[in-house]
Amino acid sequence: MKKKKVISMLLVGAMTASLFAGCGNTSSKPAASAGGTETQGTAAAASAEDVLADLPAAIGEGTIAATPEMYANTDLSKEETINMYLIGDTPNDWEEVLGLVNEYLEPFNTQLAVTFMSWSDYSTMYSLVLAGGEDVDIIFTAPWCYMYTEASKGSFYELTEDFRAAYMPLTNKYQAAESWDETTIAGKTIAVPSNVASAAGKIVAIRQDIADKYGIESLENWEDYKNFCLTVAEKETPESGIYALAASVDNNELWDVYRQQFDSFLALDSDYMDLIFKDNGGIPTMDEISLVYETDEFRQFAHDMKEMADAGAWSRSALTNTVTDDDAFGALQGASIAWNTSVFTYIEQAEQTEGVVGAAYDLTKENLVGCEAYSNNDMAITASCKNPERAAMVLDLIKMDTYLNRLLILGVEDKHYTIDDEGNYTELDAAGDYAAYAISASWAIKNGDIGETGADPRELAVTDSWEERVKSNPTITFVFDDSSIESYKSAVNDVLNNYVPMIELGLVDDVDAALDEMIAECYRVGLQEVLDEFGRQYEEWYATR
Repeated sequence: MKKKKVISMLLVGAMTASLFAGCGNTSSKPAASAGGTETQGTAAAASAEDVLADLPAAIGEGTIAATPEMYANTDLSKEETINMYLIGDTPNDWEEVLGLVNEYLEPFNTQLAVTFMSWSDYSTMYSLVLAGGEDVDIIFTAPWCYMYTEASKGSFYELTEDFRAAYMPLTNKYQAAESWDETTIAGKTIAVPSNVASAAGKIVAIRQDIADKYGIESLENWEDYKNFCLTVAEKETPESGIYALAASVDNNELWDVYRQQFDSFLALDSDYMDLIFKDNGGIPTMDEISLVYETDEFRQFAHDMKEMADAGAWSRSALTNTVTDDDAFGALQGASIAWNTSVFTYIEQAEQTEGVVGAAYDLTKENLVGCEAYSNNDMAITASCKNPERAAMVLDLIKMDTYLNRLLILGVEDKHYTIDDEGNYTELDAAGDYAAYAISASWAIKNGDIGETGADPRELAVTDSWEERVKSNPTITFVFDDSSIESYKSAVNDVLNNYVPMIELGLVDDVDAALDEMIAECYRVGLQEVLDEFGRQYEEWYATR
């Protein structure tokens, strides 16, 4: 279950966007004319080009306020509700935020209805929603959230250049031109990516008060972290019941931390079907790309996981835990977590208890820091959408209209946050009921124009150290079209889903035997066919570089 995470994803955008992108100097209050009040007929008569010409030249250079006149090509004569599906849990103040969204959309004769597929349910619900006749117009997607699998099934509406120009005028004006390549599969653009690529380093957070208790002053590398976990398992867990890591479902984020030691990138990140390569300073050749589970690095990681699991670093029921490791850390049930800078959110939760002190550590200070792809979080219009033009307008509005964009990303101004003249926000006490970047849509509609004031100095220390080491994945514009080998890839994914979580959690009797058995089974059901087709497409792409 490669969720949150990456949700690279996510809350990290709030901090890193301010590091690697410009900040605006706008207010998020809707302008008096925002939304407009004219009829569709009047809107159609107006020149959309003239209206757009009056807007700021770029994101962050002023308030972008949409009006119905901008959508002269879209029939707004009848009221319509657009249904959007997101993954993740519903914030406490969601109904208030959605109410304000719909109030703003009234002049566009449009309402938005939203369904959340929770973290515990989305892995089983996602494909069913798209295949089962649900009334869904817009859906969150990502390489780690079934984007490639569903694209191969034809689940998404094609967003041609002409369609975007006609029905998504703000996105057409402001979206980074290079970002579209990352959501283009077999020549078809199937989703709208986020509008900022930011540093996506992986770090660990720990209960420093527990570390201090056992004489561990700091963590410098992976071995230090492993020692911390083994120490907690031996000395702390029997006393307090706190696990070194309250693992849940898999240890994918911990693997991401581990592999940073080897300056690695993923050439394919599709559920558990991951292909990896080590940075060579340029674009890797096909023979430099390997299935993750066939590498010596993953095998050693699996052995470390077995050692830690046997020591009691996490529960033997971790495979079926429904409480995430992050939530468990915040609730003082775990002594560490691995993720991106979102760990600071959970450090702050844990530190609300007197005596608790958190700390975050970059265990790979000498290694490169990957840059989150534009396509790491996306919004797609479904192929079954009855009115893709109206759905496109809603996407355009929530992505680029300043008021709507901030409303979904940050919540209600002066309740959940305040924002200064430089476009930097500060969360208020009520942010616990609607935190910044709390919903998956916010990760996909971020534009890089919102920064955070008063960020935790510990977070700044980590992110500042990344600036000189950030590097983009050189294969990021290669997108694998698996439609011709879909049945083979599906069979391989079934095998990986059966084995990888328990191997990553060390819940196997013999690591080498389990890995060898899994790999053999993958080849038996069609892995070679998948690799051959991947290689064929990759070689074609490589020849054009």
